[in-house]
Amino acid sequence: MSAKCRGQPRRWSANRKAEIVVRLLKGESLDALSREIEQPASMLSRWREEFFAGGAQMLKRHTDDPQTQALEAERERLKAKVGELTMANELLHEKIHRLEDNRPLVRRRLRQ
Repeated sequence: MSAKCRGQPRRWSANRKAEIVVRLLKGESLDALSREIEQPASMLSRWREEFFAGGAQMLKRHTDDPQTQALEAERERLKAKVGELTMANELLHEKIHRLEDNRPLVRRRLRQ
């Protein structure tokens, strides 16, 4: 019976592959797992090798790299901007609802 008929995916997501690799690392038999998910053992071995290669690559990243620091600073700036815009959007929606319901607008004190 084909993998498609048994409910096995034709394409495997990265998360699903990682789950399979973790099962291998926990000691499950390569052959048994291969039969269970109907994928050749060579494919599972390749997933495991790619998993290790990706992990090793991540460990090589330097957090003191100026480019990494610049990207992190930009990410934080953009998160703050999204927060500001979200708050402004919520305030405008509240104002619209108050105007539509003929309720008075809340007056704010000016900052000094």
